[in-house]
Amino acid sequence: MKKPMDLLIDSLLILIPLIHLVVAPHTKVEESFNLQAAHDILVYGTPVVDVGRRLGATYDHFTFPGAVPRTFVGPVVLAGLSQPLVALVGFRHAQFVVRAVLGAFNAGALLVFRSVLTRAFGNSTARWWVLLLASQFHVPFYLSRTLPNMFAFGLTTLATAFMIPGPASQKDVRRQKRAVGLLVFATTIFRAELAILLATSGLYLLVTARISLRTLIPAFLGFFLAALGLSVPIDSYFWQKPLWPELWGFYYNAVLGSSSNWGVSPWHYYFTSALPRLLLNPLAIPLIFFSVARTGTSRQAVDLLFPSVAFVAIYSLQPHKEARFIFYVVPSLTAAAALGANYIFSRRAKSFFYVLASLTICGSVLATFAASAGMLVLSSLNYPGGDALSQLYALTRNETSPAVAVHADVLTCMTGLTLFGQNRAGLPLALPSAALRSGVSSPLLLVDKTEDSADLKWPRFWNRMDYALMEDTKKPVGRWEVIGVVEGYSGVEIRKPGPGQGHYVEAGGRAEAERDLVLGKGAVVATVRNVTRRLTGGWWIGPRMAPQIHIMKRIKA
Repeated sequence: MKKPMDLLIDSLLILIPLIHLVVAPHTKVEESFNLQAAHDILVYGTPVVDVGRRLGATYDHFTFPGAVPRTFVGPVVLAGLSQPLVALVGFRHAQFVVRAVLGAFNAGALLVFRSVLTRAFGNSTARWWVLLLASQFHVPFYLSRTLPNMFAFGLTTLATAFMIPGPASQKDVRRQKRAVGLLVFATTIFRAELAILLATSGLYLLVTARISLRTLIPAFLGFFLAALGLSVPIDSYFWQKPLWPELWGFYYNAVLGSSSNWGVSPWHYYFTSALPRLLLNPLAIPLIFFSVARTGTSRQAVDLLFPSVAFVAIYSLQPHKEARFIFYVVPSLTAAAALGANYIFSRRAKSFFYVLASLTICGSVLATFAASAGMLVLSSLNYPGGDALSQLYALTRNETSPAVAVHADVLTCMTGLTLFGQNRAGLPLALPSAALRSGVSSPLLLVDKTEDSADLKWPRFWNRMDYALMEDTKKPVGRWEVIGVVEGYSGVEIRKPGPGQGHYVEAGGRAEAERDLVLGKGAVVATVRNVTRRLTGGWWIGPRMAPQIHIMKRIKA
């Protein structure tokens, strides 16, 4: 039976990601494939007759296939688990439900990791691990985001937990085999670069004699064939061609080097920039070095660190780098920091140095929680596309037409517009006639996402539209009026006492006229800013908001 204090601390691993999901419910384009695929599975099902035609006519990935094909294994599982919950709460909450299910899986993996830490290193170390991890920003924020990395994250977290030495050697062999299996599935199905983590983990298990080569090779082959047997049939069905997606991804990114098209970072980026930001607490890295240096914790710290640090070091050879590519190492690195924190805190009664160090660590955790909360608020302002769609629903609530046609530009599609967002009724919008016969009370938004600049120059294209969500108000052809402005985060500003009104006065003219049309989160920030300035005598330090998307309505003759 856990103590109330432990239950309260463990609840942070569930409550903090849930708060992140509630505050920032929208998604960006990197998350779109898995989210759109889950939507299509829920709405259109999986046909068994005339499969190619029906999938091609309804599923989003045939229209927007992306640079490389991605696996449907994650969306299939996510849609299957979410379907009864969606039926219970209604389809308008489907995106929240789908993301919450993924977040619950990843949070569950973290709870398993916590349990293993308790058994291996003691309850106090596990408590520090939870506090250090929950106070971070990136992992809680991304736990429910439908990136391929986050489908793999839960598997790698469980694998890392199973690799931590257990109390009995016989059980350890089974646990190591499970760890290998989870890493094989994560690599084969979701992220090919995890082959590096699989290699570094397998090597460390062999060097430390926790598994033998005779055990490792058959386990690897068995799990690899099982993962292929899961991925290839499912993905060949949905893509309508023989396919192993991660092989395509590996060839595109590693062999062709095409990932460099999205930017190149120096070799040390992960160590000097990404990891400090992921761990966030400024004492985390010093605590990791401390745990390695102390005799009482060095062996445990090396067990946690070697596979992860080796993975990051080797992966640093890849020119294109993003912080999300190394999320998998955060639990183990945080555990190494927790070893150091617990070592210091448990000796706080022995000397003034340990008292001062303990107070500093506690203060750093509180400060990191505060910084993470601030980062969450600012990050929630980065989804003007999702905000604009929500505001358009409110503006069209009283439309007499059963459906309205809306054009969404690239910025809108990249910053929050999803099929779940535009299909609150859960109707087959790929078949508009069926949608129009549904008899729903509020009008349906039939969203067009045309990017071809040649099409966008013709009046006949725009005459088909009733509304438009546009970054550039000059692009729509014909007579249009701006009926709302959605703002997005544009940095931090400091305002002093005085008559200044921010970017609207600076921009002048038309922008100043748009100030009264601001809707959504931009309006909330403006209200908070005005109240704060009244209370502080005119001072304000907070997010600077700038117009991002204009909600436009066509003026009909």
